[in-house]
Amino acid sequence: MQPTMLDLYSGAGGAAYGYRMAGWHVTGVDINPQPRYAGHVFHQGDALEFLAAHGHEFDAVHASPPCQHYANVTRWRGDQDEHVDLLADTRDALTRSYAPWVIENVPEAPLRPDFLLCGSMFDLRVRRHRAFETSGWGLQLTAPCNHRMGLRPFNHSNERAYADAMGCSWMSAREGRQAVPPAYTEHIGLTLLDQLPALTTAA
Repeated sequence: MQPTMLDLYSGAGGAAYGYRMAGWHVTGVDINPQPRYAGHVFHQGDALEFLAAHGHEFDAVHASPPCQHYANVTRWRGDQDEHVDLLADTRDALTRSYAPWVIENVPEAPLRPDFLLCGSMFDLRVRRHRAFETSGWGLQLTAPCNHRMGLRPFNHSNERAYADAMGCSWMSAREGRQAVPPAYTEHIGLTLLDQLPALTTAA
C-alpha cells in the first residue's frame, strides 16, 4: 500500500510534488484555495485544525508554516512583526500527532536543521536554502552547497524563470515565491521511506 503524507500549509504543492516523486500519496491542506495543487488530494481549511482531526490517518506529516516572520527579505522590505508566527504552535501540534514529521522553513527560523538544502546540491540552477527539522529520524547526508557561476538568486524581476528553474513550472510566478523545490522533498521523502518500517514498529 502506498504510504500517505499530510502536507500542511501546502501552497501550490512544491513539497507535495517532491513527495509524489518519492512514492508518497499526498494530501494537502491550506487556508487558501489552491487550484494548481500538485498533490493527490486538497482540503481548504486551517492546517492545525485538520491535523488535530485527521493527523492520525497519515503515515507522516510535512509542514511548511509561513516563513515571512523570520525571512531576512521581510526585514529588508518590511516589518517581520506584521506576519504571523506559527512555527512553535506547529511543532507543538506535530509532537502530539504520533507520526514522523518534518517542518520546513527559512534557515533564519528557530528550528533544528536536520537537513539544510540548496538548489546547487541537486543540479538546480537556483540558490534557495531551506531548513528541515524532523521528529528525530532525519540526518543530512548530502554534499555541501556549491554556489557555482550561473545560479539564479531570487528577485522579483525574474520570478517566472526562477519558479521554472526550481522545477515548479505548473505554478504561477507568485506561487513560486514561497515554494519548496520538489527535489528537496523527493530526497527527504526517499530518506523517510527507508526508515518508515522501523519508525512504525517503534510507535
